[in-house]
Amino acid sequence: MDRLDELAIFLEVLQHGSLAAAARKLRRSAPAVTRAIASLEQRFGARLVERTTRRLAPTEAGLRLAERAAVVLSAYNDAVQDTVSAQLKGLLRITAPVLFGRRHVAPLVMEFQALHPEIQIELILNDRNLEMIDQGIDVAVRIGNLADSSKVARRLGEVSVVVVASPEYLEYQTPVCHPADLAAHQIILSSNDAFNEWRFGPHEEGPRVRLSPHLLFNDVETRRLAVIAGKGIARLLSYQVADELANGTLVRLLPEFEPLPLPVQLVVQNIQRMPIKVRAFWDFSREKLSQLPQIHSSRSE
Repeated sequence: MDRLDELAIFLEVLQHGSLAAAARKLRRSAPAVTRAIASLEQRFGARLVERTTRRLAPTEAGLRLAERAAVVLSAYNDAVQDTVSAQLKGLLRITAPVLFGRRHVAPLVMEFQALHPEIQIELILNDRNLEMIDQGIDVAVRIGNLADSSKVARRLGEVSVVVVASPEYLEYQTPVCHPADLAAHQIILSSNDAFNEWRFGPHEEGPRVRLSPHLLFNDVETRRLAVIAGKGIARLLSYQVADELANGTLVRLLPEFEPLPLPVQLVVQNIQRMPIKVRAFWDFSREKLSQLPQIHSSRSE
């Protein structure tokens, strides 16, 4: 425990008139507070507090120390705040998947920038995982497991890989009870899907279905709109169609064959050497994004 910390504890004890109350306020143990006061008294060679019938009160030496301590701590806190404020400026580069970024990260960026107007923020939306060092990225939102173990990631939640269709499409089609049944259906694929193949099962060790696509789009929003319009069956991430599944616009197919959920993670290069502006956004976005209901969906939804 450093000496400034001891002074702060001493002032809290005087304010509350109780070691226990000061400990609760500071979220410290009562023995830690007692040790801090004892250390101060030993260093100054005088009693600083004494117990009256109802509370602890400062001695004359304690009053003198309290006056000086308040000035010292105020000056220290002002210096820290000035230093932090001076570093909450400059360019902050953030990347996220396109649809997730548009829906959830962009509003967050605008809220954060309003709190810190001297920070210039560039939000790069891309469904490819941009190389953070090469692209000068400070913070990345990633969906899926990280290939690079050198980066630092904090899990925010998870999303499921879901097969969906509209009730209107399904009304006149053969039922989909097994992945093999998909061969008889109109399929909306991503043009980035390797080999036009969907893999099923918790570790993708289940059925593999080679598909002949009815429609191919390289953009997730277009695939989402096509499946809502009843043009076929698509495979998307649960957050991308959470509202439509909740209100019945889309139906979730083959839930028992779904792969394991994918983690949604906040990623930086090095958590130990984060600039203050990066740390500020890291803390802010972790708290906000981890509360999103769209990334806490159950596999059984």
